[in-house]
Amino acid sequence: MIQKATEPLSKVTSNSQFSIKAALEKKEEIEKDQFAEVKDENLPSNHFSQTDVDREWEIFLKNLAKTDTFAYNAINSFKLEKSDEHQIVVKYSSETAKAEFDRLSIEFFNHFRHKVNNFKIEIEYAVDMTIKKEIVTKRKIFEKFVEINPLLKDLDDLMKFDLT
Repeated sequence: MIQKATEPLSKVTSNSQFSIKAALEKKEEIEKDQFAEVKDENLPSNHFSQTDVDREWEIFLKNLAKTDTFAYNAINSFKLEKSDEHQIVVKYSSETAKAEFDRLSIEFFNHFRHKVNNFKIEIEYAVDMTIKKEIVTKRKIFEKFVEINPLLKDLDDLMKFDLT
């Protein structure tokens, strides 16, 4: 035979530990940046060469081509040159490409700093319109040949070449 309790077996005498009202009123605490207090003079600053920069840049671009082709196409024409012992000049062709690079530069330079063990690297940006790569399509190639030989245009009208 089953006995039924007439009163609750245990009484809840305390309130919950979590209070929604207190959580909403609680001011957000500003966390200190752990690395903000690290002084630059204590960080290592080993020597690196242009070869190191080129090698790591090529590895970064190869990985980027696999993961984000849009970003790769935007920044693959960038040139990174070591100009001073602790300075790298990034040469870019357009502001939109630079904006895309700004999104990825933190990842690249953090990796590079750890790879060469130099944390005093400074980055400088410079516009260089000569490095811009033009995407050449079959249609553009054909139009250049038409400039050389205008009869090709008549042949295209007649044959309806597929230059896509």
